[in-house]
Amino acid sequence: MRLDLMAALKNTRIKGWKKIKVEFSGGPLTVSVPRDCVVMTMKKAEALPDPAKEIAKALDEPLGGLSWEKIVQGKGKPADELRVAITVSDITRPVPYQGENGILPPLLQKLQALGVRKKNIRIIVGTGTHRASTPREKVEMLGKEIVATYDVQDHDCEARTNLVYVGKTPSGTAVFLNKNFAEADLKIATGLTESHFMAGASGGRKAICPGLVDLRTIQKFHSPDFLESPQATNLILEGNPCHEEAAVIAKAVGVDFTITVTLDKDMRLTGVFAGELEKVLEEAVRKIKTYVAIPVPEEFDIVVTHGGYVGRNHYQVAKAAVGALPAVKDKGVMIIAADNRDEEPIGGSEYRTLIHLLKLQGADGYVDLLKSSAWKFTKDQWEPEVWGKVLRKVGEERLIYCTADIPEKEFTMLPGVSGYEFLTPPGRKKSRAKKVQEMVQNAVIYFHHQYATQNISPRLAFISEGPYAVPVKTGDGL
Repeated sequence: MRLDLMAALKNTRIKGWKKIKVEFSGGPLTVSVPRDCVVMTMKKAEALPDPAKEIAKALDEPLGGLSWEKIVQGKGKPADELRVAITVSDITRPVPYQGENGILPPLLQKLQALGVRKKNIRIIVGTGTHRASTPREKVEMLGKEIVATYDVQDHDCEARTNLVYVGKTPSGTAVFLNKNFAEADLKIATGLTESHFMAGASGGRKAICPGLVDLRTIQKFHSPDFLESPQATNLILEGNPCHEEAAVIAKAVGVDFTITVTLDKDMRLTGVFAGELEKVLEEAVRKIKTYVAIPVPEEFDIVVTHGGYVGRNHYQVAKAAVGALPAVKDKGVMIIAADNRDEEPIGGSEYRTLIHLLKLQGADGYVDLLKSSAWKFTKDQWEPEVWGKVLRKVGEERLIYCTADIPEKEFTMLPGVSGYEFLTPPGRKKSRAKKVQEMVQNAVIYFHHQYATQNISPRLAFISEGPYAVPVKTGDGL
């Protein structure tokens, strides 16, 4: 606990403060904030009244002039001989694959109605550089029936025997692709389109790169040359090197059909888009822009956000931290509530090493290492690099990371300040949610008090949807 925390708690009157609800598994956290705290929330998006009907319609009326019959006829062999590969997202993405409103059952039914045999359909989890899915996660994502009926496998970006060379991009990137996907007669990409803090938006071409490519290909996609570009950010496609590289690769691979969904803040379907890859992405991004962008006329002293569903570990919470940057002042305070419920709450062993390296070297020193001719590319190097963007703006002492899932002793390897420093001496045993709630609450009080001692009335903001909302400075435009 911080030595001056008790003084801040004692001298700050929070009676009359309003309460905010912070997303967390098992129920939201309740945190008191000053009455003038700005709650930044996405515009209301209308959920689809009949998702199953819209999914069926999207499959029956594909965008971009495609038709299933023409696709199958163009393969030059009977439908019952076609080998089909469908790439799906991993557990870090809340894609509605299963159930009555899932996109996978009707897609599989469509293929079978065309004459494709079940045994010829392979489902590939596009892990990119993420770890493989556990058996439990596959069932959670796809449902028991699909896992039991179809060949479901994880992509491995380092298994060179299962990768094939498919050519070079204009930027000179040698592209190696998942062999089973590359050799399929019919290639289908599925997923979710939401804002993405590097590629502008997820979905479509990202299912291929980085989803199904190898470590050598990802090396360029996740290089400082791309990631340090000011265009490599949320909702920007034009001039975004990450988007452009992924789009070129997906086109070269020859994706025959794409289906993607958009969701509201409650994970309800707001749109279903299917058909030609580029047209699908265009329409899906147009949809999400109408409700995820939040104008920011001026920056705030203290910003509270959270990791959302995607923030299963420290690796993934970078999305929320980078997304919040347009809302926070230089050397302002960022407080993050992190629901790190993953089996690896920090991330894999490689990420743990790299994030510690960022801690030791600082943001600029870390990027200098990545650019060094002596540096050997490692698959998780990009995520600490984007954490570096956060450190550059707010600094180590003003990035407050609140989680009860990472042991306190392990915070020595992580950038920023541990939320454990804002816990008061333990009384009765607290749940993980109660611990994080106290961390966030006390951090808000502590920094509000710090500003007050300087005769500053701090401006606070809470990003209600965490990583899914996109604060945009007024004048930047989209």
